[in-house]
Amino acid sequence: MTKNIKIKKPWPTKDAMTQIYEKNLWGGDKSEFYSGLGSHHPETVNLFIAVVSAFLKDFEAPPVVCDLGCGDFNIGKELVKYSKNYIAIDIVPAVITHNKKEFQADNLEFYVLDIVTDVLPSGDCAILRQVLQHLSNAEIKDVVEKLYDFKYVILTEHIPEEDFEPNKDIISGQGIRLKKQSGVNLSASPFNFKVKEVKQLSSTGFRDLKGVLITMLYEVY
Repeated sequence: MTKNIKIKKPWPTKDAMTQIYEKNLWGGDKSEFYSGLGSHHPETVNLFIAVVSAFLKDFEAPPVVCDLGCGDFNIGKELVKYSKNYIAIDIVPAVITHNKKEFQADNLEFYVLDIVTDVLPSGDCAILRQVLQHLSNAEIKDVVEKLYDFKYVILTEHIPEEDFEPNKDIISGQGIRLKKQSGVNLSASPFNFKVKEVKQLSSTGFRDLKGVLITMLYEVY
């Protein structure tokens, strides 16, 4: 007799990310939203803000920036002043509600959107800081198709220090590919992000964590 076996499906990304903030799985005080050490470690945060603000200030006219996965906005709040419009997006409704109360500017907007399934706002530059590393390959591929609508993409990923096999698949959630000695590389298979030019903006290590944070600038057209 064949038994009916129920296979437990992975949670949708929204549920997984909501639980991360509800249970403070990335650290931080229980009374606050906290997007993890990568968004608060002074060395990594200050370097990222320095290189990205320098890039944004170099535009003849301030660009429209779309922050895809803005999290607790500890970093985004430092970049708003360099944009014509700064559109900050996150999949967790409670995070966006909190951000709307805490951060206000005439050129700042917050939206609850799933960057995988929803239509994204138009902009000149997309920023994805330690976002794709939490998504499955199938989800990343859907996001990549939308990145062709931007002129520039700034991508930060947590990757191994040594040579590694890129883009090993994972289930979307708290973890990243580092545990598999892997990391996201959009130029490699299965994503094959075709762009005009790629430039490394920064690379910095963690004192308390393995791997490095690398920030790349893609000129899409």
